[in-house]
Amino acid sequence: MPQNYDLLIIGRGAGAFSAAIKASELSEGKAKVAMVGSGPLGGTCVNVGCVPSKYLLESSHRYYYPQHPVFPGIDAVRPNLNFQDVMDAVRNLVKGFREAKYEKVLSLYPNVDMYEAKGRFKSPTEVEVLNGNAKTLKAKNVIIATGSRPTAPPIEGLKEVGYITSDTVWDLDEMPKRLAIIGGGAIGLELGQAFLHFGSEVTVLEALPRIMGAAEPEISEMLKKKLSEEGMRFQIKVRINRVKSVNGVKIVEVVSEKGKSEIEVDEILVATGRIPNTDGLSLEKASVKTDQKGFITVDNTMKTTNSTIYAVGDCVSKRLMLETLAAREGVIAATNIMGMNATVDYLSTPWAVFTNPQIAVVGYTEDEYVKKTGACSCRKLELDKVPKAEILGETDGMAKLIIDPTNGKIVGLHILAPAATEFVLEGAIAIKYGLTFRDIIDTTHIFPTLSEGIKLTAQTFMRDVDAMSCCVE
Repeated sequence: MPQNYDLLIIGRGAGAFSAAIKASELSEGKAKVAMVGSGPLGGTCVNVGCVPSKYLLESSHRYYYPQHPVFPGIDAVRPNLNFQDVMDAVRNLVKGFREAKYEKVLSLYPNVDMYEAKGRFKSPTEVEVLNGNAKTLKAKNVIIATGSRPTAPPIEGLKEVGYITSDTVWDLDEMPKRLAIIGGGAIGLELGQAFLHFGSEVTVLEALPRIMGAAEPEISEMLKKKLSEEGMRFQIKVRINRVKSVNGVKIVEVVSEKGKSEIEVDEILVATGRIPNTDGLSLEKASVKTDQKGFITVDNTMKTTNSTIYAVGDCVSKRLMLETLAAREGVIAATNIMGMNATVDYLSTPWAVFTNPQIAVVGYTEDEYVKKTGACSCRKLELDKVPKAEILGETDGMAKLIIDPTNGKIVGLHILAPAATEFVLEGAIAIKYGLTFRDIIDTTHIFPTLSEGIKLTAQTFMRDVDAMSCCVE
């Protein structure tokens, strides 16, 4: 006989935990919840994503920037580097986060049963647990939160020669002296800058006309210029013809408008995208539909094409793959299953790239809003106009505001700056609550801060900031 639950969750990452906790809170611990999943507890973010990558970046900055001081009177210092110790520290940090934020948290919810196994649908209300001894679990509602995994393009010789991804890079104990990165998106640039700062020769190979295609063009170009100044090499609008190995050296054959060329490297990092972990779920038995790439289609309540089944996180067909968004979607799904009515606000959800300087974005791009409404009003301010940036000696960057010209409401904020992720939320709040650029101006900001740059950008809609003294309202 199947074991019955009030809620069954397939997956055990951020979205799954968020849903289980919310369902437990709303039911005051009375909802009987099952969580079925395999792989490291906690999913992508804590194990192979946000946590280790940001630690690696921060540690690389501590090694690189003392060698390149920006303040007069301060000499360059070259710290000692033990790459093995850095990677051990990354793995220990991940282990600690996993224990504190997932293993211990799970023990606080006795109403949640964990099945360490893969699951697949037998029917819309039944999931078969595959852990050697097939067992069937039954629930009125199911949440699919199986996440995604890196994918590699079908390049001749790539599989045979070997490569690493954002999942397997954490197994390295020796730093590659020469690293080719296939893909100029967030993952490739973040890991690329980390290895560059540690001393690797890094070459980014991008098929599109520019890196970070999701960012505003001027921001992606400015970031490319900054990374190039640090030594990162870029080949844009290229195709990789094949990969081969000669005497232990990996050779990448690149085709561009100039013809063919070869790059000799010690390692290849593939960062070209992700595919959903929906294969093997037998979704057809649950009447759950996916898009052409296998991502599950949902509405803004996270409901799938089956009204009793919800899906959240990176297995869902959407534009952004974020741990914070997966967690939010888990809350929305659980809330709706418990009889309430909630939707996800994707427009006010910020996303970021944690290079230095950082990209932080929320809302529409200029092109998107013009296509949506036929018009927009935009202003941008380069970071050298912000006093705190001058004080820090880091003036490479900018802020760009997108507003609706009919009412002055902020509909997009784009930042390239050190610590941009720490103050982009000002734009998220403005978009969420319909604030105008005048509301930003009328709110006193702290001086000197980088976040003051948002206020200065707002002021460019009504005055020349070069004709202002500090802190003019």
